[in-house]
Amino acid sequence: MNITVYLGANYGTDPALQQAVRELGQWLGQSGHTLVYGGSDSGLMGVLARSAMAAGAPTIGVEPQFFIDEGYALDGLTQLIVTQDMTERKAKMIELGDAFIAFPGGTGTLEEITEVMSKVSLKHLAAPCILYNLNGYYDHLKALLGHMIELGLSTPDRQQGIYFASNLAEIRQILSEA
Repeated sequence: MNITVYLGANYGTDPALQQAVRELGQWLGQSGHTLVYGGSDSGLMGVLARSAMAAGAPTIGVEPQFFIDEGYALDGLTQLIVTQDMTERKAKMIELGDAFIAFPGGTGTLEEITEVMSKVSLKHLAAPCILYNLNGYYDHLKALLGHMIELGLSTPDRQQGIYFASNLAEIRQILSEA
């Protein structure tokens, strides 16, 4: 299974982030999955890719040319797909994914996973969309989705396929049922 993971190019201040992302990468490799991610060597993206590759996971990076020009590409990837811009990158990462995980990240991570959430809710994408809610990171987003339903702006059916997982065990469970 190709698992597209969205996450930041920064490390963040919580040491639990690096540990959890390392475990995710190791699991990807041990489970025979392919990692699809943003292609960067920086921050949590680099930690994830290096741990996945060390565990034997085929690793596909999708990176815009301007990031490559700035020296952010990770060497040793199974495949590096170069795009013209971020829009093309997002489309390619969605095209390649069989499942999607948003690890805690910044505004770019949020923008990327909300596009997946929208496609899932419109039934234009039949793939699990998992928000890795490590230490409650996505609690407010989960509450907002519930509030949308309360106000009649969304429905449980529209949000089917969008999951929140607090740990790797929950992610594995969701993917095993998908």
